[in-house]
Parts: sequence; structure tokens; C-alpha cells
Amino acid sequence: MKDYKKLTLLHSNDMHGDFLAEQLDDKLVGGISLLSGYINKVRSEEDNVLYAIAGDMFRGSIIDSEFLGLSTIQIMNMLGPDIVTLGNHEVDYGLAHLLFLEKCAEFPIINANLHIKTNGARLFKPCQIIEVDGMKILFIGILTEVALMQCKSDGLIGSFVTLEDAAEEVGRICNTYNAIDIDFTVLLTHIGFEEDKKLAALLDPAWGVDVIIGGHSHTFIDEPAVVNGIPIVQAGTGTDQIGRFDILIDTEENRIESYRWQPVPIDELHCPRDHAIEETIINYKNKTDEKYGRILTKFVRRLTHPTRIRETELGDLFSDVLKDALGVDIFLLGSGSIRNEQLGPVVTKGDLRECFPYDDAVHMVYMTGAHLKTALLRMLRDEALAGAHTEFYQLSKGLEVEYDQATHSFLKFNFEGEPVDDDRVFSVGLQHFHYMNMKDSFCLDLEELRKIHRDRVVSTSCTQIIEESLLSGQHQNAKGEGRLIIHLAE
Repeated sequence: MKDYKKLTLLHSNDMHGDFLAEQLDDKLVGGISLLSGYINKVRSEEDNVLYAIAGDMFRGSIIDSEFLGLSTIQIMNMLGPDIVTLGNHEVDYGLAHLLFLEKCAEFPIINANLHIKTNGARLFKPCQIIEVDGMKILFIGILTEVALMQCKSDGLIGSFVTLEDAAEEVGRICNTYNAIDIDFTVLLTHIGFEEDKKLAALLDPAWGVDVIIGGHSHTFIDEPAVVNGIPIVQAGTGTDQIGRFDILIDTEENRIESYRWQPVPIDELHCPRDHAIEETIINYKNKTDEKYGRILTKFVRRLTHPTRIRETELGDLFSDVLKDALGVDIFLLGSGSIRNEQLGPVVTKGDLRECFPYDDAVHMVYMTGAHLKTALLRMLRDEALAGAHTEFYQLSKGLEVEYDQATHSFLKFNFEGEPVDDDRVFSVGLQHFHYMNMKDSFCLDLEELRKIHRDRVVSTSCTQIIEESLLSGQHQNAKGEGRLIIHLAE
């Protein structure tokens, strides 16, 4: 007779410090209190419950950034995940600090990618076996190559950069551990939904990967994608919903007999509140409110940033502020630096910090017109316009670009009303992250640019510049005025 056992597998991803519930349509939605209430409810109702987080616990809230992730670790300790993998934003506060935060965590953090180049030693455990009801569940952690970009200033740290490398490592781990009778294998990734599909196609069925739980692309789904027989899921972003697998496992054949997956809304209709964890969050909030409640300015209206792959109102405002303050010809502002879809009309110090949390230094580099065109062609590649989680830039005033995707060519490339000559030299402001990843971000070589003129740091803080500008006057406005016009191929 077959030996079937049930496993309930709950999962979140890209929580980004989304600790507090919001009032939407006369009900509370999201927040760690309601999320914890739901997880506790399922744990009390079902046997064999595991809760996994597929990366990016950090970044996105004042509570997280003010305490450099330590507040998040304490709150996550109370939430009690069984297993967590790294996301790219886990390294935002530096790799050394991440290793400190791992020591503070009361849950295992896994990652098979990051390693020390000199001896190949991994920085984290690559996998974890969790035993429930006599079953051995193997979790393997795989991270996106974006994390390597964040670590590039540290020449001793390496990571896999191709899906083929990642698939090979998954196979190596599965081959090593399957000998001890693994009943179920979960790939816990942070590489994006489309990349998960490509990775699944590369996996040998003999390795026994049963499901892929992913993150990074903030993808909301109604049902799993199935590639190579492997269900692939993701739970959007924040804490507004949680993914739930109810799985029947054939423990003799070490495979899924049947499963049901559903996205569960986290709201007061479905979830009781966890008052203990709520008190901890409110305590942190009270501390940050004292510091960040000061009003900086009032916009003419609420300004928006609805997508990272188009020109936006907030993108125009912030890139212009940085261009004017630093005196560069052009500022290319990373769209992903703007974390909220809207800001204002009243803007507090906390609102700004939450919307624009990356307080990098600014570098001034020199590019010819030809270099600029190469850089923007890289930005406008098809995968970016299709919504892939790649770098994209907001253009400061003066630069006007019109691009045709069908022909992969510029219909207009002007600066201050005149066509850009390939030989003309421009001073260009870049945030430190993008400066450190010149080749990945722009297909440009930093040493080649230095032949034009030596680059230098012109500010140690983007955020201070923007904050000072907002303090200087009321009624700022930005309209998304057509600096970047994109004609998509049909």
C-alpha cells in the first residue's frame, strides 16, 4: 500500500519591510500582524506546515532602513519562517553586515551562489533538510545575478552568473543529498518568474526537484506555471498575499501525488491579528516617527512612478534635482532607486526615505555622444521593455530620446534641442551602484571612459541632495514631459 503524506507549504517573497497593514475598501490589508495570524492559524489547523521566504525581506520601509535590517530580523524571528533564501536586497547594507544579521536570525538562511573566490568556500549553507512527520524536505537556495552587481566592489566575492551554472549546482546538491532518501525537493529562488521557467527547463528530472518557489520579479499569479513537470509559483510582493501549497507526497516514490496551490489574501477577513508582533512593530514605528515625521514640502499634486521602464513624474523630478545640484550635463537616475509608485502631495522626511532609500555616492563620468547612445540602447533592449527586472534609467531635462523597438533604432536623440553628435563629450552623473556596474548597466568600459577625462565622486549622498531641494520650496511639480518616447513593436 502506498505511503502518502500531506505537506502544507506556505511562502512569501519580496516583503521589502512591508510591516504595517493598510486600510483599503473599509478593511485592513497586509502587514506582518495579519500575515503572522494567518500562518499561526494554518499551523494550528494543519499538520506538517512549513513556511518559506524567497528573498528580499529587506528594503522598502523606514523601519527596515533606519535599523539597517536588524529590526526586520527581529520581526522575522517572531514571524518564525522555517527557511529563507537570500534576495538581492539582503546585501544592500553590505556583505559583512549581512553575515552579522545572519547570526541574529533564529531561522536558517540558505544560498548556494555566493562564495569566496580564492578557495571556493560558500558564504552560506547551500541547502537545508527539514524533517516533518518522517519526511525529509530538501530546500536549495539560488540567487539572482543582480546580487553579484551589488558585491562587485569586493573582488573576493563571486557568484554564478548564468542559469546553466545555477542548474549545474542544483544538480550537484541533489545528487549529493538524494542518497539519504529525500522525499521532497524545493528550489527556493530569487531570480524572477521568467528566469525560473528557464531554469526549470534545464533541470534533469532525475535530480528530483518537485517545486520552484521564486521571487524578485514581484509576479502575481492565479495558478502555477508548470515547466519540465515542475510547478513554479510566486506570491507577488509585500505582505498583501501569501502562497499556499497543499501537497500529497508519495514517500515511497519520493514525488508529488497531487497538489493544490492558491494565493491567499492577507486581510482581516481571512486572518486574525497577532498582537504580540504588532506591538513590536509599533514600537519601532514610534521611534522612526519621532525622527522622520517632519514635513519637507508640499507638491502641487501627488507625483507618480507607476513603472520602472518608462519616464515617470518622480523620475523627472529627482533626476533634475540631481542634475542641477551637481552641475552635470546629464543625470541618469536608476528607476529602481524609486521604490514607491507615488509620493505626496505632502512629503515628510520619512516619505522621502521610504520612496528613495538608496543613499549612494554620485560619480561624474564623461561620455561621448556615441557612448550615450550605446548606454541607452543597452537600457532599451527587448528584455527590459518586456518587463524583465533589469536596470532602467530616468533622464534629466535636456536629453530627448525617441526609440523604435521594431528597428532597434533612435528616431530622435537630442540634447537641448540639437541632435547629439557622436564626438561631443558630456559630463554624466551616476549613482555609485551603476558606476560600479558600468559594463552590465551600459555596455561601457570604465577605463575607456577615463581616456576622455578622469571621473570623480561629486557627492557622497543622493538623498541629502534631494531632501535639501525639497526643503527649499513648496509646490514642486513634474509632468513626465516626453523625454523618453518608446514605440513598442507590434
